[in-house]
Amino acid sequence: MKALLRWFALVLAAALALQLFFALRIGLMAWLDPQSSSVQRAQAWQILQRQGRLPWRQEWVDAQALPDTLRRAVIAAEDSTFAQHGGVWWDSIEKAWARNQQAQARAERLASRQGREVSPRIVGGSTITQQLAKNLFLSGERNLLRKGQELLLTLMLEALLDKRRILTIYLNTVEWGEGVFGAEAAAQHYFRKPALQLNAWESARLAVMLPRPRHFEDRPGSPYLQERARTIVARMPEVRLP
Repeated sequence: MKALLRWFALVLAAALALQLFFALRIGLMAWLDPQSSSVQRAQAWQILQRQGRLPWRQEWVDAQALPDTLRRAVIAAEDSTFAQHGGVWWDSIEKAWARNQQAQARAERLASRQGREVSPRIVGGSTITQQLAKNLFLSGERNLLRKGQELLLTLMLEALLDKRRILTIYLNTVEWGEGVFGAEAAAQHYFRKPALQLNAWESARLAVMLPRPRHFEDRPGSPYLQERARTIVARMPEVRLP
């Protein structure tokens, strides 16, 4: 029994030490820009293994070099209540859970008819802060332990950084294509101009790409991309910036 308690105490101490490490890293981000993210490192390794070289585009820019058009577009597309919530939008998570349950049931019915495994189309209910927590620190696997860690990191980000800083880090680290990270790299890659010069339409086009950047990178003329961008442009004036 004592050995079991000792083992449990060691596991608990290690878990607490890990959370303290994360909190210190996040706290430093109030002044220091993160050099890379977990998602970036994982993709860099994949590209290097596949191509034997590393085509990479990323250039960190300060908040002043990120236009309000892009901020508004990304918030409108990804997290309309970003300025109001505390990091987690519980209503959105509940709705996403219900949709995913329905998708799973449809996939199971289709699999039984076709006699083969069918993967359900899973949707997320993540806020911008949750996406940043995942991108910066976590792997792409999905399980309850990882989701719990994501929520803890999200609450740390909201407690230690202000909304403007969270959005700045997100826009500088989020993926916009294979080896294309951050708003400045995306603006140069797709429109051959600095991010600060993006207009409302261009900003909306970039924002719409975020859920599936590599998919839309190969489909720049996608009708969905065009229609969704028009919707985002219409919503942008209503967005509340932090």
